[in-house]
Amino acid sequence: MKKKFFALILLGLTAALFVSCKKNAVADGKNADREAPVFAVNTTLASEGEIQDYLALSGDIVAGSTVDVYSDAAGKITRIYVSAGSRINSGQAIAEVDPSKPGMRYANYIVRAPISGTVVSVTGQVGMTISQAVSVARLSSTGALEIAINIPERFISKIALNQRCEVTLDAYPGERFRGVIREVSPVVDNASRTMAVKVNVENQGSRLKAGMFAKVKIITETKTGIVRIPSSALVERMNETFVFTVEEDENDPAHQIARKTLVKPGINVDSVLEIQEGLDAGREIISKGQTLLSDGARIRIIETTPAI
Repeated sequence: MKKKFFALILLGLTAALFVSCKKNAVADGKNADREAPVFAVNTTLASEGEIQDYLALSGDIVAGSTVDVYSDAAGKITRIYVSAGSRINSGQAIAEVDPSKPGMRYANYIVRAPISGTVVSVTGQVGMTISQAVSVARLSSTGALEIAINIPERFISKIALNQRCEVTLDAYPGERFRGVIREVSPVVDNASRTMAVKVNVENQGSRLKAGMFAKVKIITETKTGIVRIPSSALVERMNETFVFTVEEDENDPAHQIARKTLVKPGINVDSVLEIQEGLDAGREIISKGQTLLSDGARIRIIETTPAI
């Protein structure tokens, strides 16, 4: 009897323990659902605007439309009337040359400017003996400056006359000067596999100087009215290209979720990405923290940055 009594007690304890464990397992499952992970993210808005593709090159600033000035008489230079940077008119005296020879005395010859313009450089010096083949000075007829650059062969299909350019220089950090392509070489150099191009650059206030090193952005394509996002927001996973948009959680209005949205990207310029299909301007997208997200993941927005 005692053995039977103890067996009944043991059976009862085992059943009670099973029921208790089952209830705890159900409770734990509910708590797990209730405590789904929440990911901290940053967001921004997809914007509508313009994007410009460009080629980034560099070159030296040179004087444009230059004319060399020669003396019609050979002799010794006795006087120089101008200096580099001087603005002169056509017919104005540039230098004076004494054409006298031993035993023969002649009146000094005045070398005059053949055109109006700016003196780019003075090659003659007082006391220097010159011939008719030696340049005394160099003039720029317009005062305009050019940037001589060489375009790699693989990019020449993107180059055309009158193409807009943006010019920056280390001498004026943060400033941009406007330029335009005015000359394109008809041939490609066999040795360097490049094509020579000259860019006219505006020189308001005469701040730019010949010989300066310039960085040039040649605008090759401009798109307006497009949807733009930060390129860092794009996710490429399992042969899919998408972004995560922000939506309200229908089951829990107090929280938000990340929704995978397939998109078709376009050109990417300076970390700004064109979206051709799949996303409208004004949609809130996740720009940081999306690496570990999945469709429907719960999120908490830490910061919202301005649209680009």
